[in-house]
Amino acid sequence: MKHTLRDLAAKLGCHLLGDGSITVSSVSSLQSASSEGLVFVEDAQYLDAAIASPAAAIIVGDFAAGNFAASTAKSLLISAQPRLAFARAAKLLRDVDRDQAIHPSAIVAASVKIGEETTIGAGSVIGDNVLIGNQCRIDANVTIYSGTTLGDRVIVQAGAVLGSEGFGYVRDSKTGRYEQFPQIGRLVIEDDVEIGANSTIDHGALDETRIRRGTKIDNLVHIGHNVQIGENLVIAAQTGLSGSAIVEDNVIIGGQVGIADHVRIEEGAILGAQSGIPTKKVIRGKGVVFWGTPARPIREYLKELAFLSRSAKKER
Repeated sequence: MKHTLRDLAAKLGCHLLGDGSITVSSVSSLQSASSEGLVFVEDAQYLDAAIASPAAAIIVGDFAAGNFAASTAKSLLISAQPRLAFARAAKLLRDVDRDQAIHPSAIVAASVKIGEETTIGAGSVIGDNVLIGNQCRIDANVTIYSGTTLGDRVIVQAGAVLGSEGFGYVRDSKTGRYEQFPQIGRLVIEDDVEIGANSTIDHGALDETRIRRGTKIDNLVHIGHNVQIGENLVIAAQTGLSGSAIVEDNVIIGGQVGIADHVRIEEGAILGAQSGIPTKKVIRGKGVVFWGTPARPIREYLKELAFLSRSAKKER
C-alpha cells in the first residue's frame, strides 16, 4: 500500500520535516533503497549516506532535527525510536485490505469459528471447536488441534503444530511399561502472539497451556504441556520448555535453551544461548543475564571459566 509522508507521520507519531505529499510504497536498507522507498537511520554517522541514497524519505532519530536545512533534498520523519517507527511503517506499507480467506486446500472443521480478516493457508488443518480471532494469519501446512483458542492478530508460520498431546507418561513399576497420563486440557494463545515455522505447542494435560499477549516465538521452538508463558516474551530458535514450566513477563530466552519441568523464570530475566535450567529451579533477577548449565548469573559463570582456565595453565 502507498502512503503519503503526512499520513505516515500521523500514524507513527513522528515529526515531519519536508514535503508531506511525497508518497512511499516500501521500506528497504540504504543499499537497496528506491525512489519510493523509506529507510531509517539510528546513528548520525549514516545520515549523509541516507541523504545521498535514492530513498524518498528517511526515518531518523532526534539528532537529525537540526540538520534539516542541510538535507532539503530529503524529507525526514523524526522519531525518538527510529527502528521501532521503521518496523511499524513496514507493517503499514505491507498491510492490505483483506477479507476472511481460506485456501481451498485447507481442511477446516465445521465447528471452527474464524474472525474477520483472518487467513488460513494452503494445506492447513484446523480441528473441531477451534476459535481463531480477528486479523490472524495462519500460514501453509499449520495444524491446530481441536479445542485450541487463538486471540486477535496471531501469526502462525508454516508447519507449526498447536494443541498436540503432551509428553506425559506413568511407568508401571511391575512391568516397566509406560502408559500415557491423560492429555485432555487445552491451549490458549492470546492476542498479538507470533509463532515461528515448525514450532510446536502442546495443550495442557488436565488444565491448560497458555501463551500470553505479545509473546514472540521463533522457529523450531517446543513448548510442553501445562506451560505458562507471560506477556511480551522473546523465545529464540531451538529452545525447549518442559511441562509445567512457568515463565513470567518480559523474559528473554536465547537460542537452544533447555528448560526442565516445573521451572519458574521470574520477570525480566535473560537466558543466554544454550543455557540449561534443571527441574524445579527458580531463576530470579530482572535484567540479569544467566548463562551456562546449570544457568547462573553471567558474572559468576565467567569467573568460573577464568578460574578453570588459570587452573589448566598451571597444570601444563
